[in-house]
Parts: sequence; C-alpha cells; structure tokens
Amino acid sequence: MSALESVPVGLIADIGGTNARFALCRPGQEAYEEHSLPCASFPGPVEAAESYLMSVRPDKPPTVGVFAIASPITGDSVTMTNHPWRFSIKGIRQALGLRYLDVINDFAAVALCVPHLLPGHRLQVGGGTSMTNAPIGVLGAGTGLGVALLVPDGSHWRVVPTEGGHATMPAADDHESAVLAVLRRRFGHVSAERILSGPGLVNLYFALAEVTGQTPETVGPTTVTERGLMGTDPLCFATVQMFLAMLGTVAGNLVLTIGGRGGLYIAGGIVPRLAAVLPTSLFRARFESKGRFRDYNMYIPTYVITHSYPAFLGLSAFLHHNHRQQQA
Repeated sequence: MSALESVPVGLIADIGGTNARFALCRPGQEAYEEHSLPCASFPGPVEAAESYLMSVRPDKPPTVGVFAIASPITGDSVTMTNHPWRFSIKGIRQALGLRYLDVINDFAAVALCVPHLLPGHRLQVGGGTSMTNAPIGVLGAGTGLGVALLVPDGSHWRVVPTEGGHATMPAADDHESAVLAVLRRRFGHVSAERILSGPGLVNLYFALAEVTGQTPETVGPTTVTERGLMGTDPLCFATVQMFLAMLGTVAGNLVLTIGGRGGLYIAGGIVPRLAAVLPTSLFRARFESKGRFRDYNMYIPTYVITHSYPAFLGLSAFLHHNHRQQQA
C-alpha cells in the first residue's frame, strides 16, 4: 500500500441555509469534486450527501468526514438556524458509514481557512497591516450573517465560533436610526443579520423606501445588488451603499471587541460581488470611525476573501490537523 493509499479520503460539507456544498479531500490536500446542491431538494443532510456520493462515485469511499453547519453546535442534536433541517450527528455518521464525523459551525470553517489563504485569495480594502499572533475577526453575509474569530494558540490557531450576527444592529447617524425604527416595528429586535445578509438587503431596501417616501418594487437580493452596482436605480444604489456602511460599523465593532489586530476578513456570497464599489463606499470610513480609537482601527487591515470555497479550505485544514493528532 502506498503512503497516499493509507491516507483516508474525507467527505467535507459546507451546509448553509440555501445550499449544501460537498467535496472530497485527503488531509493536507486541496478539496476536489466540489458540488453544490439545493437544501430544499432533500429532506436532510444524509440524503443530500448520498446524492452527492452517487454522482461522483469515488474510487475509494470516504471513511472520515467533517461538516460545517450554519448553526451553533452544542451536542449531538443539531437544528439549523436558517433551514428546517434537524438531525443527529451520530445518525449521519452511521448512515454514511463513516468511521468518524466532526461537525463544526460554518463560520468556524471559514475562519480556519484564513491562515491558509494565498495572496490571490484575498482583496485588501483600505490600509493597515496585520500584526503577527494577534486575533483575527471573520464576517460573512449570505443567507445569514456569520461571525467567528481566530485566536493564536502557540503554533496553531484556535477558532471561536460565535452568534455575533444576532447582536443588535447599531445606528451611526439619524438616517440609519430612522431605518432601524421601521425595522423594529416589523421585527422587534433588529439584529445585524436582519440587514447584513441576503434577506437583510431586501429588508433594508423596503425600510429605506418607507423612510424616503419612494415606491419599492418586488425585488430579491440579486436584483438589489445588480441595480445598485449599475447605479441605474436610486433606491437600490442607496440600499447597497447603506449596507456597506453598516457592514463597516459592525466590522469595526468586532475588531475593537476582540482586539483583532490580525485583521478583519469578509466572506459570504454578497460582499465579493460588491467588490467593485467597496473601496469607494463608506465601509472603510465607518470601520475606522471609532472616536478616540480611530487610530487603533486605522492600522487594522480589512480583506474580502475571494477563494471560491473558503469553508472547504478550512475544513481540509481541520481534517489535516485531526489526522496528524491521530498519527502522533
């Protein structure tokens, strides 16, 4: 048996509120056979994983696995935050015939990718330089708002998953206060995720329409984003600009809270599509606008993660670390 054949094939998955993305990997190697499946097409993750494995038909079936789930992980039973799937980790492991299966928070997986990003996998927005061995913050706007951090732990990084996306969204000026007042009448508590996500972009669009006396259309996140980028629709343009400004506020608060001098990284499906307008938006100004601590934030870099599958990169690193621990 060759050294490669002795290394287990791993099944990795990034399961969010909309899509379940699967891939295969060997510890320490790039993921391959990446496929994305709509969660709504399957009753649960077992059926989605089985469909994936049937389509790729690996020569060597996976014996280990690590899944990233858009949910807090506190035990064997998992209930997803933005999707009706409920399942048992042990049940998945047994159904798929895996020797072991780890399940981690989806943004923990994204955070784990950061130390392994190549220069071409990130886009810096604004100035600042990362401080070595300092905490790193990670945000990601998609179906929800993911928040995690990396803390240096000797020669390794320890990931700390959070539910920071459900913290209260602050207003930086009177205009934002008026928008938040509209959303409070609708939701009661207005978390950052109510704005800084795909559904949140639409919430923001309708709230801005009410505050400014404009007539909204029936739109989705993609329409708001596309029209906002083109600048042909004033309401969509204003929505995108406020979205990026408020993202800067939340990002700046995060690095202050965690002492994130290692930098702030942004992932998710929305912000990379807005990369063209991000440098000219209020994002960085809001990130730095922290009163007496303006100079503190000014020297902290902010990056957009441009890697196609950042969670897979993090999951592969997680699998590699576990394999090394078992071989030690």
